[in-house]
Amino acid sequence: MTKSHILLVDDDRLLCRSLAYSLDRAGYRVDTVGSAEDALACARRDPPDLVLLDIGLPGMDGLEALRRFQSASSAPVIFLTARRRSLEEVIGLELGADDYITKPYDPDVLLARIKTVLRRAQRSAHPAAGPVLVQVGDLVIDPRTRGVTCAGQPVDLPPRAFGLLYALAQRPGEIVPAEDLLAQVWGAEYAGEPQVVYVHIRWLREKLEADPNHPRRILTVHGAGYKLVAQEA
Repeated sequence: MTKSHILLVDDDRLLCRSLAYSLDRAGYRVDTVGSAEDALACARRDPPDLVLLDIGLPGMDGLEALRRFQSASSAPVIFLTARRRSLEEVIGLELGADDYITKPYDPDVLLARIKTVLRRAQRSAHPAAGPVLVQVGDLVIDPRTRGVTCAGQPVDLPPRAFGLLYALAQRPGEIVPAEDLLAQVWGAEYAGEPQVVYVHIRWLREKLEADPNHPRRILTVHGAGYKLVAQEA
């Protein structure tokens, strides 16, 4: 069985050695580099299955590197960050990253996140047979291609935002508790972090609502959860 290839990008050499050792023992093939520039060059030579990317890098930072990776590769990216920001601000910096984890981190938690992201990427690359489209009013979702159109216009969504919208679309008009969304979209390791859902809901509204400050599609039901309401063109 071919080992999944992980590209670890961090200028902390001690962390790289320690984490690369843990990843190797967990059955992954690992390359480590200390800069975003080296990471992009390495990815061109040997495309990774997943990138672990520090935000605070010398030269090109991780945010710009993410943009470059997205334009050149479909490999999922997990941010590693030591920046002392609130959870909301960190997620706001994702810009399409598949996940993030804050240093110092529990190696077991990181390994669990890596497995989750790789499984999701594999499912996206080899979608199972199923319904071609899910439609809620003028919102159309294709779970096989992860395509979304809203009022006839294509909407580009990163993986987690797509997963959240799809979870809501499977129960249109129903109140879906934040914990249900966490379990379905993020996994059990995010239990008790409803602010993760809140931030992605806000991000979806920026993409889908005519007036994100006065949403009509994605509604908050205080103390209960969220619901997706059909809007007609």
